Amino acid sequence: MLDQPVVMGILNLTPDSFFDGGRYQREKEVLLRAEEILFQGGLIIDIGAVSTRPGAAEVSEEMELNRLLPAVKAIRKKFPEAIISIDSYRSGVITRVYDEIGGYMVNDISGGSLDDKMFETVAKLGVPYVLMHIQGTPQNMQRHPFYEEVVKEILFDLSGKVNALKLLGVNDIIVDPGFGFGKNIAHNYELLNSLDSFRLFELPLMVGISRKAMIWKLLNSSPEGSLNGTTVLNTLALMGGADILRVHDVREAVEAIRLVAELKK
Repeated sequence: MLDQPVVMGILNLTPDSFFDGGRYQREKEVLLRAEEILFQGGLIIDIGAVSTRPGAAEVSEEMELNRLLPAVKAIRKKFPEAIISIDSYRSGVITRVYDEIGGYMVNDISGGSLDDKMFETVAKLGVPYVLMHIQGTPQNMQRHPFYEEVVKEILFDLSGKVNALKLLGVNDIIVDPGFGFGKNIAHNYELLNSLDSFRLFELPLMVGISRKAMIWKLLNSSPEGSLNGTTVLNTLALMGGADILRVHDVREAVEAIRLVAELKK
């Protein structure tokens, strides 16, 4: 567990992400974004090179690495003390990045379901691992998500995977319920209302709801108009026990953490 909640700032290298696609294509833009995340109080820089928004086009492993490697090497060189997270579900990608820059943490939106070598690779490399729940794949996850009991089913799925990871010797695990990944709006709010259920793992809990459709569709808005809604739900997530907030807007999330910490004193 973490002593206090922290912020993971999102750095998307993709041209087609749902909110900030195309903003960070050149090295200068990438470094400025990394600097912004750190300056505003983010502890972790989460770097992704494949869009996993609903219905996103598939990207080859070669393309993912072509986008990822120059960025992570530049960030590691300029900000050697920063904690880097690689947002990828491919074991080959995380191995290649490790060979280039050494230690970092892995943020796998598939929880190992899209690459059967992921768990053993994480164990071999000895890196921290974000285990997220997803139903389906990014290409089909939002077509007809269905659960009999969403919280119980996700807890059961994650429990089996936590046990599998621990059997391989992976103990540095962060759990993520996977908001928006194979869940409809009702599922997402039921999960948010039951966040304390995920404390049974006695592992850090990450929540990623920044500017997602569970906010803007409910409010008849847009990703661009969802900062206020994001802050409200991040605050509720913190009250529910979130340890890591994965966000586009770092300063606002850091402020929410400070305010909730004062409230909980």
